[in-house]
Amino acid sequence: MVGNFAALANLSKVNNGKHLSSPTCSTGRMPLPHDLCARIQNAFRARHQKVVVDHSTQNLGILSILLRAGFISNLTRGTITAPSPAEFNEAGEAQRRIWADLKYRDDRPVLHNMELISKPSKRVYMDLSEIRLICSGRRAQTIKPLGMGEIAVVRTKDRENEWLEAREALQLKLSGEVICRAR
Repeated sequence: MVGNFAALANLSKVNNGKHLSSPTCSTGRMPLPHDLCARIQNAFRARHQKVVVDHSTQNLGILSILLRAGFISNLTRGTITAPSPAEFNEAGEAQRRIWADLKYRDDRPVLHNMELISKPSKRVYMDLSEIRLICSGRRAQTIKPLGMGEIAVVRTKDRENEWLEAREALQLKLSGEVICRAR
């Protein structure tokens, strides 16, 4: 139990008060989306300028959707120490990170809430008609409809378009697992 407490303490490590640092994944498993959601939300609440997360296709996919939606201002590949693409290419897999610049308007965070929908214990898969329902303002399964300025992240089976915003998935006629929502 003591080892788990030490791992949890590393999750909230703050470096110089400027960004939220990401620990290395000691289990070797892919990081879960709830870790990314919590990191981003906590960094916004603590008024950090940047947040650092492990480099994975999942994290890069979700962060690029947040970038396109305007919730964050920039993404940079880097290492544990700095957002440097040159160092990223030379670093080992365990040292690679994604640096996201957080966005504020009138000194208030642009992202107010980032909520996990699909959990490891209860995956939420939606077909095209259910995605259409939540995008058009109606409830589908147990998921509330998307409001104005709100997005939902969908993981599809399509390799070219694996990570999409719900409205993009609807346009491309792709169904999949609804991972999280942001407003």
